Amino acid sequence: MKAMIFAAGLGTRLRPLTNDRPKALVEIGGKTMLERVIVKLAEAGFDDITINIHHFGEKIIDFLEKNNNFGLNVHISDERDLLLDTGGGILKARPFLDGDEPFLVHNADILTNIDLLDMYQRHVESGAMATLLVKDRKTSRYFVFDDDYRLQGWINKSTGETRPEQFVHREGMHELAFGGIHVISPSIFQELESYSKGQPKFSITPFYVDECHNHVIRGYVQDAPYTWLDVGKPETLKEAEDEVKNM
Repeated sequence: MKAMIFAAGLGTRLRPLTNDRPKALVEIGGKTMLERVIVKLAEAGFDDITINIHHFGEKIIDFLEKNNNFGLNVHISDERDLLLDTGGGILKARPFLDGDEPFLVHNADILTNIDLLDMYQRHVESGAMATLLVKDRKTSRYFVFDDDYRLQGWINKSTGETRPEQFVHREGMHELAFGGIHVISPSIFQELESYSKGQPKFSITPFYVDECHNHVIRGYVQDAPYTWLDVGKPETLKEAEDEVKNM
């Protein structure tokens, strides 16, 4: 099975730790974020992994070589010349991800013990273009779903902004926060090519909300309790250090 790890971020929130390394190589409990995500993916059965790089990208290459790619088939999607954001990053990695099976995308700075294989299988069964990990947690920006957990739109609670243009936020809809993990079917590539209009750098989130009425985008909510942390910010690093002792 195929997966992609977003490891190209600048890590500005973690400075000075990221002044001499990429965010993905910041350690939690003696292991880098990148290693923790790779091992988690491997345990779930993902053996073909693409990693995008930008900030101190050569250090990620060296780290992987030192660890013999953790015994997996690893590809590097090189964004050192231009950081492409999430949508552009996925599109650039198309040569490694395209084919006849879905692929999973995982942010390097997300620490979680969710059941990745269950999420993947639920996506396959649904026939959706994309399935997004979502959770009922406090944030300012939410994906909004109907009772079948099909994406209907997006809302920024701080500004009142909504997308797409035809979206009407009705009572009873589910406001859920994105968890930085998604499973995507290769049919998305043709749509991303059209959506990008030739611009290499763009985010995947606007694509999801602008196209959710043309394509099936679903939310994945794990019923069993699980740990989820965004460890890309200083205030959660200490919490993450404590959590990994129990994971």
